[in-house]
Amino acid sequence: MPTKRDYYEVLGIKKNASLDEIKKAYREMALRYHPDRVPHEQKKEAEEKFKEISEAYAVLSDSQKRALYDQYGHSGIDQKYAYEDIFKGADFSSIFKDLGDYGFGGGIFDDIFSDLGFNIFGGGRGSKRAGGGRVRRGRDLEIAVRITLEEAQSGVEKSVTVPRYELCPACSGSGAKPGTKKTTCPQCKGAGRTVMSNGFFQMAQTCSRCGGEGSIIQTPCPACRGEGRVKNVHKLKVKIPAGVDTGSSLRIRGEGEAGQAGKGDLYVDIEVAPHPIFERHDNDIVTQIEITLSKAILGSEVEVSTLNGTVSMKIPPGTQSGRLFRLKGKGIPDVHQRGVGDELVRVIVQIPERLTAEQRRLMEEFARASGEEINNKESFTEKIKKAFK
Repeated sequence: MPTKRDYYEVLGIKKNASLDEIKKAYREMALRYHPDRVPHEQKKEAEEKFKEISEAYAVLSDSQKRALYDQYGHSGIDQKYAYEDIFKGADFSSIFKDLGDYGFGGGIFDDIFSDLGFNIFGGGRGSKRAGGGRVRRGRDLEIAVRITLEEAQSGVEKSVTVPRYELCPACSGSGAKPGTKKTTCPQCKGAGRTVMSNGFFQMAQTCSRCGGEGSIIQTPCPACRGEGRVKNVHKLKVKIPAGVDTGSSLRIRGEGEAGQAGKGDLYVDIEVAPHPIFERHDNDIVTQIEITLSKAILGSEVEVSTLNGTVSMKIPPGTQSGRLFRLKGKGIPDVHQRGVGDELVRVIVQIPERLTAEQRRLMEEFARASGEEINNKESFTEKIKKAFK
């Protein structure tokens, strides 16, 4: 049997960590290694990691268990507690109370641990089948949707296609051939799990015969081959609210895969495509325009692009290159409806690369009138460029 890692090392915390620090570390790692939120090829590794960090949290978040562990190490815990008892009293629900958007609400957290082969809540929580087997909720699904910056500003409705498992219509999800029924599992007697004992150590694990169902199928449904579910392609429309940004995730309840305890949820991950002229900074957008030297010196009125068309913007006399102007309310609405961002317009003054003889004469005359000495070693154009840097 492999040697267990130090619980503090598992959670990446110091030995004098506070309870809040322990909860924070576990919350972050549990979200990272949630078996339903990793690619399929990483699922087995994630399940093992999830078990490990959950066991570490169950011990270190309990003052009595932590004291035993600090004094005697793993041997102190293993001798006093059966494997399932380690998890009794550990307050998993409270650290996820603010994380409903991640799919840890209700019975799903219980189901996660059940699916990994142990029950952290004893026998009192979670749905049960007749005979004691666990009823599992359907798996959560995740898709990505790409939208434009204009759509992020206004909100949009997108049609998406979701491949998913749904309850078999022939057997209504039972997996048994219509007209037949499931029978109690002879190995676990309908409990859905078996218990192994070795001295002080006891471990409850999912029944290998029925997979935790508590019952077995003698005559499988021909439509789903006993699975109880069939693969289907589901189409639905998703309303994406104004203000979302890349990294935003929308949770649509009940649009995940089907399970006997209900459907999982669908997570829609948003990506906002880069825009050719605007950059987004939180709820503000930034762009730039070029104006002529004469407009910068004398002032003018110019047309500026926004996400909703063009508007007029006044350029005051003496505007310097690089100056920022703010167009109030022309940015992105806050996704929580706490106002609207602005558009920031950076003005770049164009300096002519070449002057006609008449333009040069006039500019030199302007320079003399300004009391400026003209240096023949440096072109007047270069001096203008330096002045507007």
